[in-house]
Amino acid sequence: MPVLYLFCFMKKYNACYSIKLSIIILLAIIAGNNTAFAQVNIPASYALIKRVIPQKSSAFVIEQLTTEGKDAFEIESRQHKIILRGSNGVSVASALYYYLTKYCHCQVTWNGTNLNLPKVLPIVAHKIHKATPYNYRYYLNYCTFNYSMSWWGWDRWQQEIDWMALHGINMPLALTGQEYTWYEVYKNMGFSDADLNDFFCGPAYFSWFWMGNLDGWGGPLPLSWMQDHRDLQQKILQRERDLGMKPILQSFTGHVPPSFQKHFPASKLKKTNWNNGFADTYILDTEDPLFAEIGRKFIETQTRLYGTDHLYSADTFNENEPPTNDTTYLSALSSRVYQAMSNADPKATWVMQGWLFYSDRKFWKAPQIKALLDAVPNEHMIILDLATEIEPVWKRTDAFYGKPWIWNMLHNFGGNIVLFGRMDEVANGPATALKDPGSKQMMGIGLTMEAIEQNPVLYELMTSNTWQDKPISIDEWLKQYQLNRYGHINKYTQQAWNALHNTVYSGGKIIRDGSESIITGRPTLDSNTVWTHTTLNYKPKDFLPAWDAMVKAIPTCSNSDGFRYDLVDVSRQALANYALPLQKKWVNAYQQKNITDFRKYSGEYLQLISDMDALLATRKDFLLGPWLADARKQGNTTAEKDLYERNARDLITLWGDANSPLHEYSCRQWSGLLNDFYKVRWEKFFNTLDDALNQGKDADMKDFDKSISQWEWQWVNSHKSYPLQASGNSIEQANIIYKKYRKIIRCIL
Repeated sequence: MPVLYLFCFMKKYNACYSIKLSIIILLAIIAGNNTAFAQVNIPASYALIKRVIPQKSSAFVIEQLTTEGKDAFEIESRQHKIILRGSNGVSVASALYYYLTKYCHCQVTWNGTNLNLPKVLPIVAHKIHKATPYNYRYYLNYCTFNYSMSWWGWDRWQQEIDWMALHGINMPLALTGQEYTWYEVYKNMGFSDADLNDFFCGPAYFSWFWMGNLDGWGGPLPLSWMQDHRDLQQKILQRERDLGMKPILQSFTGHVPPSFQKHFPASKLKKTNWNNGFADTYILDTEDPLFAEIGRKFIETQTRLYGTDHLYSADTFNENEPPTNDTTYLSALSSRVYQAMSNADPKATWVMQGWLFYSDRKFWKAPQIKALLDAVPNEHMIILDLATEIEPVWKRTDAFYGKPWIWNMLHNFGGNIVLFGRMDEVANGPATALKDPGSKQMMGIGLTMEAIEQNPVLYELMTSNTWQDKPISIDEWLKQYQLNRYGHINKYTQQAWNALHNTVYSGGKIIRDGSESIITGRPTLDSNTVWTHTTLNYKPKDFLPAWDAMVKAIPTCSNSDGFRYDLVDVSRQALANYALPLQKKWVNAYQQKNITDFRKYSGEYLQLISDMDALLATRKDFLLGPWLADARKQGNTTAEKDLYERNARDLITLWGDANSPLHEYSCRQWSGLLNDFYKVRWEKFFNTLDDALNQGKDADMKDFDKSISQWEWQWVNSHKSYPLQASGNSIEQANIIYKKYRKIIRCIL
């Protein structure tokens, strides 16, 4: 009370801020309660402002906001300065972003940024106060670390951490450098480098290594990588903590090296297989005394290397079924996994991805889920309802039987490029669940996409829930979004976004995630492949008004980076959709033995791919080159560079070896990949069909699949470089595409 009284007194009489803060902190320390006040790292917050808006950073003043409970921020004008007051660094950054979006009509996204600030910053006429109803704002999925982040260095991570802070994220998953922790643990247990060669996978596959799905694939992993990413993780964690975030680190779930039995012949090991073309992995039984010992060693080593905020991710049975559905077994296993954390860190909280309850619902019935969760104290566990916008698992588990849990938007799988999203569910779902008495301990919201750097509107929308407890009005929100993104709003942008909202962003229950284009699927006479699902959640013709309106908006919006990205993306989607009816034409011609029409339509199909490639080449967001170059950049030797490039090529094509059942799971509509991979595959396929027509026989599809998989593997192991910078003009190329295809598409649909 004396400290708060003094603060109010000095504020009333306009005492110098630095003196004011120093006295408050000093008195709080004397009172033994400094943690309530020393929450904003002011230098770190100023540094963020300088990175985001260097030209105007001096116009802002940062102050501490003392709150009880959940995070809050305030904004006001004072003596020609903008005061950003927050309960921590994330709150201060959120205050900055609120000011930039609401007062300056700016926007920061992965795909287009508008920071055209007015010369004179707008005055905040009345103090703004915002408080979040959510303790936790979670971010990332294991898969994001590979589908998007495999080759990131510190510069790119710095940008992402700033984005996280601006958008209110305070609980990021932080798994970079994990492999080095394991390296130290097992080296100290007597394992040699040779023993671990078959354990550590290549850098593009860590997500599934961390979850116990695979060992060794894409390796051997150089020690230099582990050391470099140990250092990178330390930078990442320091920055996240400086801004007030509480990162989630890893814990032990039993996954051990294939050489484990050689060192511990009496250990209780179980073989498990992910069933996706990879070798068995080995899981140490939780009943084995070594489980608790290794779990403790891992946490202790990790804490020495990276510190701790007492939050640990541990995923048992990720896309692998337990050996029994016996509830006693599941309860005991869960208890031991938690004990392995708490033995080393009594404050440990287990943050569990709830994906298993969604992906394997046949096994995980109510008794099994309850047994797994009830074994851990409520205050030491948080459940991520990983795909709440698709299927809210909390509704069929009695809100996870009393555990604190987080409402998440998963949205993207594999980094596939497609306009898609459940916009209405994202706008309404979190607040509706929060108000529902049945949601019990809903404590937060989060983003759990498998990949980022696509569909920026969905991520702006989802994070807009952070500082309010009411559903978002989509119509009003979209108007603000256009204004912030394009610099102004007009009837054409409104028409475009109304059409987009009602088509690609309408969600729908018939499909789980966005549909791929048949172009990126392994060549087929069918309309789908195993991982190429072409079913849309809207009628393709209903999408065309969005394309029309975007083209009409060019004269007034062409200076906006965000608009140029959106124009390319909408044009790309129109062509991607057109590929399917065009495919039907050459399929029909082939089946009718009409070689003339077959050659005509297959030629048009190949030209469509080339035109898409030329369009996407105008935006760096859609280039293959940076993905491969960033991978090579991580290597210190030619051999390392080649290894990392092979990882990069493999993940987005075959995923595994030449016989991988996961091929195309992570397909990308990228310039370079379209012309040199997808188009070449289709050319080879058309040659096969053409030969069959000439010979009057049916093409051997099994033989083609076998031969094309070998060609794909050759491509994975090749080393052609691709452009690192965009070429051509997005506006000009989009106009060319529109004039060439719009009438054709209208007629065929």
